[in-house]
Amino acid sequence: MTLTEGGPRTGVGIGFVDDLARHGTATAVIDVDGTPWSYTRLREHADAAAAQLGPTRRLVLLEAANDLETIAWYLGALRGGHAVLLTASDDRSSSLVEVYDPDVVVGRVGDRASLVERRRGSAHELHPDLALLLSTSGSTGSPKLVRLSQANLDANARAVAASLRLRPDDRAISSLPLQYCYGLSVLHSHLSVGATVVCTSASVVDPCFWGAVDQHGVTNLAGVPHTFDLLDRSGFPDRRHPSLRLLTQAGGRMDPSAVRSWAELGAVAGFELVVMYGQTEATARMAYLPPELAATCPDAVGVPVPGGSFRLEAVDGAAPDEGELVYAGPNVMLGYATSPGDLAAGATLDELRTGDLARIDGDGLVRIVGRRRPFVKLFGLRIDLGRVAALLDEHGITADVDGDDEGVALALPAGADAPAARRLVVEHTSLPFGAVAAAVVEDLPRLPNGKVDQVALRALVRAAVTGPTTPTAADGPVTALLGRLLGSTPRPDDTFVSLGGDSLTYVEASIALEERLGHLPDAWHLRPVGELDRLGAAPAARSRIARVDTGVVLRAVSIVLIVASHTGTFLVGGGAHVLFAASGFNVARFQLRSGSWGRSLARVAVPSIAWIGAVAALTEDFDLAHGLLLHGWIGGRGRWAYWFVEVLVQALVVLAVAFRVPAIRRFERRHPVALPALLLVPALAVRFDVIALGEHHRPFFRPHEIAWVFLLGWLAASARSTAQRAAVTAVAATSTVGFFGDGRREAVLFLGLLLLVWVPTLPLPRFASRLIGPLASASLYIYLTHVQVHPLVSDRWPLLGLLLSLVVGVAVWAAVQPVQRRIEHAAARRRAGRPVPRMAGSTTWSPDT
Repeated sequence: MTLTEGGPRTGVGIGFVDDLARHGTATAVIDVDGTPWSYTRLREHADAAAAQLGPTRRLVLLEAANDLETIAWYLGALRGGHAVLLTASDDRSSSLVEVYDPDVVVGRVGDRASLVERRRGSAHELHPDLALLLSTSGSTGSPKLVRLSQANLDANARAVAASLRLRPDDRAISSLPLQYCYGLSVLHSHLSVGATVVCTSASVVDPCFWGAVDQHGVTNLAGVPHTFDLLDRSGFPDRRHPSLRLLTQAGGRMDPSAVRSWAELGAVAGFELVVMYGQTEATARMAYLPPELAATCPDAVGVPVPGGSFRLEAVDGAAPDEGELVYAGPNVMLGYATSPGDLAAGATLDELRTGDLARIDGDGLVRIVGRRRPFVKLFGLRIDLGRVAALLDEHGITADVDGDDEGVALALPAGADAPAARRLVVEHTSLPFGAVAAAVVEDLPRLPNGKVDQVALRALVRAAVTGPTTPTAADGPVTALLGRLLGSTPRPDDTFVSLGGDSLTYVEASIALEERLGHLPDAWHLRPVGELDRLGAAPAARSRIARVDTGVVLRAVSIVLIVASHTGTFLVGGGAHVLFAASGFNVARFQLRSGSWGRSLARVAVPSIAWIGAVAALTEDFDLAHGLLLHGWIGGRGRWAYWFVEVLVQALVVLAVAFRVPAIRRFERRHPVALPALLLVPALAVRFDVIALGEHHRPFFRPHEIAWVFLLGWLAASARSTAQRAAVTAVAATSTVGFFGDGRREAVLFLGLLLLVWVPTLPLPRFASRLIGPLASASLYIYLTHVQVHPLVSDRWPLLGLLLSLVVGVAVWAAVQPVQRRIEHAAARRRAGRPVPRMAGSTTWSPDT
């Protein structure tokens, strides 16, 4: 059975690389810094790169980043007739250099590209048609590459552009890596029609990513299934980005129910969803599902792209209307390369056997029903299961290896070391540990014909998997760190925020990360875990000066000021109010992005209620109102010693309830500065007595009286431009002066706000940063316990009372942390089991983990 999509011939005439200047002054690329580059300038930049590479045709290894430099070097190499080996800047790049011995390496030094000529000429015989080499087998250690010609690139660029009806006024954003064939296809197809590509390295959960979308009017967004998981988890369905008109999905099968949901969301939000199907061996795309069919035929991959055709080849044991899907078209690769000698070969095939079992229905749509060859596609990586089995065998491990859209399953014989097998596979595939399961299965399930029942086998492996939910040594350093702190199973595209991190866990994570890397990367909490793992794989030499997050320093300094004031060591007030401002700052950075209100509230409220409740039960100093964190409102016996915890929990409860309203979430994501600014107006009206809420005991400690402090911290995190920061500074100065009637306390608060607004990190001697970390991490426990600890000695020895309070608080925190993490890990396991257990190595994973 054959299916062909009609359309104009592609791959004929001038290629899109040589045709750049035709689009003239139209914007081709917007660089990561927001600088627009016209097609004319891009062509000039590419020609300059071609000149640097020289007239001799050579093999050029290009380490890719999502920026203008990579695009210019790539286009320049193609214009110069060179063969480009495109790869990421990681360990795989080094292994490809060893295997393929490129003549030139354009590598990455920091954020810049750097050319290294390994020889003046070329050591290779390169076929005249060879233009591009791309990896196809993930990171399984295989040097196999796909050989593509310029005709392949031109044909697929035009076919994709026609399938998606791309226009010159379209703007795409680099949501996928350029070394990945899908991400590269986005670049090719948009350049072929004179459209624009916006460069960014930010994740789709990063507010900066969506700032770029809105600022530059991005119309087209491409993603793999995990991208759509992240979009869903980060609140995209509740936001509106009016410029978006097209979302495309490829890189693996997305559940039909999810396809339907996204199509229905698009009908409301004003964008279309196009599901696409492809392989690197076909340059990128082979099929697309017309957007009008996404909601009604969500299980289909669609029809061939223009110029391509499908047929089914009979497979033994398959149903009569099913067969292996075979594709023909001008975008079919020249062939594979496994060594430099293969670079001299021309085309070795004229059609592509996809390895997928498919059905072409009467409605003309292709539906994939299974796999013929042992490959699975996970997180954008194509994993060769046969290669995985061979890898295990090389290490003396016998395993039945299988996999599907959920992950890789390893069934091992009795006596085998399942954790060791799992670690080996994780190390060699770059899959997250949650995507690999290994278990001993002594009796393999069989079908009536005697063959192994692979479906039942996968189920057995997953059901047999037990063990801790924490990462192992096989995982990257940041993956292991965040998994331990957050009780989750991080994946490469996850960030600290998307994993539900909050201010308490941020303290410990930021200190540990700075220690590991020797520096604290900018906005690390919004950067993908995989990127941070790569940075952590080769830690930099540490200087004597550490750059510590300002919020962390303020937390540590503030708790010392609070305890010092209470013990009489020295009287410098304002520390608790600085902590309250820092809380608003952290809410804007974490809870508003991740939506993890429940876990953050629990981390503050549960230990507070437990401690204060126990003290109330054992002493006469406190009562039930204190234990319920309501003493400030309903009164009772004893001191109001825990006002800060009460105010903080009440603020978090109010925000958690408010942000359950979709309209509020949407407004904040569209207007991150406007919402806290609007809330600040009534808060300042209360502060300046324009709104009188009656006389209260100790008004400096009541939530409505000091809400402006919290909101200024929120604004400090949300402000992006210099003008916005200056405005926040002016309001802070005006509001703090005269508030306490104590100039020193007001100066402390204003200085804290000033640092939050303007100074992201502070330089400290490294020994000091190691003291700051425990104090900041344990600040809540120090605050809770010092009320009982310091009176024991501070009347006679105030300094001893201060030191003893700090030591006890840190000790209690250190004792509580393992218990808290076990509870959170157990909760993660329970969440992972609802409603259907997902693939896991020594645990399970689900989107809400």
